[in-house]
Amino acid sequence: MCGIVGLFLKTEKYRPELGRLTAVMLHEMRDRGPDSAGFAVYDQGIPGVTRITALAEGQLPDWAPIGAGLEAVLGAEVKVRAIHDHAVFETSGDGRLARQWLIDNGASISGAAIDVLSYGSQIELYKSVGDPDLVAQRYNLAARSGTHAVAHTRMATESAVTTNGSHPFVTGANTCLVHNGSLSNHNQLRRMLEQQGESFQTENDSEVAAGYLAWRLREGDSLDQALSQALTDLDGFYTFAIGIENGFAILRDPIACKPAVIAETDDWVAMSSEYRAIAQLPDVGDATVWEPEPARVYTWTLAA
Repeated sequence: MCGIVGLFLKTEKYRPELGRLTAVMLHEMRDRGPDSAGFAVYDQGIPGVTRITALAEGQLPDWAPIGAGLEAVLGAEVKVRAIHDHAVFETSGDGRLARQWLIDNGASISGAAIDVLSYGSQIELYKSVGDPDLVAQRYNLAARSGTHAVAHTRMATESAVTTNGSHPFVTGANTCLVHNGSLSNHNQLRRMLEQQGESFQTENDSEVAAGYLAWRLREGDSLDQALSQALTDLDGFYTFAIGIENGFAILRDPIACKPAVIAETDDWVAMSSEYRAIAQLPDVGDATVWEPEPARVYTWTLAA
């Protein structure tokens, strides 16, 4: 079933409260996905610094040797910030190279299974199995500020309950996707995308969708163009909420059997699987509320 929430703050007014408001929305989606949850938060970042979020599920490895190895490969300083079983690596080096090196070498250096969750100048991503409220508390979602966020609660109806099968997914810089639905051609797409240089860490079809968007954006598409082409290339049923470094997007497949609702005020845009999550937001009485149309791309961009 799963539950999606997304919050895009158009003005400065509520940006100090981004995490708290996202956590409130996520709470309302707990019964749509009680077994695991995740969230990605975007802020304005530090110029020239890329952050790579990594996970050692249920373990507390010594992240310092991984950071030292990464410094040697990148030829740039790497700072490491540990948060329970997650770590955020900060560097001025090549973020895409850092992601792939961590995927290839993190486990052998640390002795722990390492998954790379995200990379980019604006994004940090956290996820875990367990009650969504506890996941939000463990990784201090409510204290985070920023410009936009996407989050997901998962009900693993066709696969095991694991953290690396949980959403969100990121394969490209700052390009984050959460998904309610199922793709029928994800194995074919995975093979094609691997030939284009994408790398995947799970069997989840949603990671393939994230990889598809990352590839299209890397090839020069705008977000609108990439999602318009996705309507042709992705076969299945889906509702996507997507974040990039300066924008937010929503897309439903042409049948649109998965639920979604959008609300917008002068200060924010919010999306969720159910209105009850949006109903918790400030000034919601002033919002324009609608159901997103099938096969229509909705995008918003931060003002310059």
